[in-house]
Amino acid sequence: MATSLSSSKLSLFFLFSFLFASTLARNSPSPTTKILDVLASLKQTQHILSFDPQISNGFSKSQPLFFNSSSSSGSGFSIPLHSRGSLRKTHHVDYKNLVRSRLDRDSARVNSLTTEVLLAVNGVRKTELKPVVTELEPEALSTPVISGTSQGSGEYFTRVGVGNPAKQFYMVLDTGSDVNWIQCEPCTDCYQQSDPIFDPSTSSTYSPVTCESRQCSLLRQSACRGGKCLYQVSYGDGSYTVGDFVTETVSFGNSGDIKGVALGCGHTNEGLFVAAAGLVGLGGGPLSLTSQIKATSFSYCLVDRDSAGSSTLDFNSGLPADSVVAPLIRSRKVDTFYYVGLTGLSVGGQPVQLPPGFFELDQSGNGGVIVDCGTAITRFQEEAYNALRDAFVKLSPDLPTTGGVALFDTCYNLASRTSVKVPKVAFHFSGGMSLDLPAKNYLIPVDSSGTFCFAFAPTTSSLSIIGNVQQQGTRVSFDLANNKVGFSPQKC
Repeated sequence: MATSLSSSKLSLFFLFSFLFASTLARNSPSPTTKILDVLASLKQTQHILSFDPQISNGFSKSQPLFFNSSSSSGSGFSIPLHSRGSLRKTHHVDYKNLVRSRLDRDSARVNSLTTEVLLAVNGVRKTELKPVVTELEPEALSTPVISGTSQGSGEYFTRVGVGNPAKQFYMVLDTGSDVNWIQCEPCTDCYQQSDPIFDPSTSSTYSPVTCESRQCSLLRQSACRGGKCLYQVSYGDGSYTVGDFVTETVSFGNSGDIKGVALGCGHTNEGLFVAAAGLVGLGGGPLSLTSQIKATSFSYCLVDRDSAGSSTLDFNSGLPADSVVAPLIRSRKVDTFYYVGLTGLSVGGQPVQLPPGFFELDQSGNGGVIVDCGTAITRFQEEAYNALRDAFVKLSPDLPTTGGVALFDTCYNLASRTSVKVPKVAFHFSGGMSLDLPAKNYLIPVDSSGTFCFAFAPTTSSLSIIGNVQQQGTRVSFDLANNKVGFSPQKC
């Protein structure tokens, strides 16, 4: 009798447990998902390997490159913006090698950005450092591109006029640096570029900057020769540009000329800056182009790096009405970077569990999250990355896993799929607004045969970076006058 009673209680217990679990399952919201078009992504990997800008006329020097903006203020203007693939044919014949090359450059870029913050936090000036002497391997010279802070930028280019009369040049855009510079004749040591090298003697508005000028004093590395200011911008991998610091006319086609822009006229330039004539600094420091032209705002929309399409870099056009808005935060230690008020992450509509204030920038300059167009893959501190990855894996039990690739530790074999449902990944900002990422911005192909990887990576630095893979297809606006950052999907 006792045994029978015990069995009945046990049966009732299991029945209750089953009913309770079923009720919970019915009441728990299903994870929100996005559709990843596997087939379209793989077609693009094959396209970029065969695409030749010279044959396809993807970024022709003869096409009209400048046009007026429709800004309501009347003072806005736009510049066409292209990915590197539109300018230079890749030398890679295998997409996986192309990805590895990009990721190597990206890691060097990130190391340079985090070092910049580390030096500033510890009060170390760049003038106290010596560049690392690095031997460049011959095969490395065919691999673009170095931009304002190190290898890995230079993924996006525009065409800018320099001098009077203006000569047009392909220039790298970089939100992670301030100093604008261009290769100049006479060249002591210049790398190969697509356009003829700028000759200052042909310009009526070329003017050397004096050593006593404010512009010269704002340089982090400078010297004086014959009363004229010399500049040097050096990078963590041993690359550098050195020359005269000058003012010159910069033009944007129909949008007109801007006289007296301070820039470096580089006579000795070492590194992997292949193709571009120089760099346009879009950082927050006083020597950046945005600061010098007193832009109240600027925005860009980055097309897929495997696409031959184009978009624009806009100045003074304000935030689009449908923007996901977040605070733009300034660091007391590094004025170049654009920090954003990120408060959290979610996967499948469920919050990723992190300590309160995890992403905050502290008073000493540690922590924080920057938005950077030169970094490819978003980096989060290890605790945040691990929690984000684990949440994604937990909600993706049906995706067939495969081995990691380079810095990616979470990859899937989707060779047999044409499309898949994946958990939605979202960024949450101060003020309560959220940005839902398209699936192709966080599950990306790393070869042409169907291997896709979760496109985030951990960093041991306190600095987190929202990279350009996660920004693709979204207009990112920096409202400098009101300290806001806006994200507007599908506004390219």
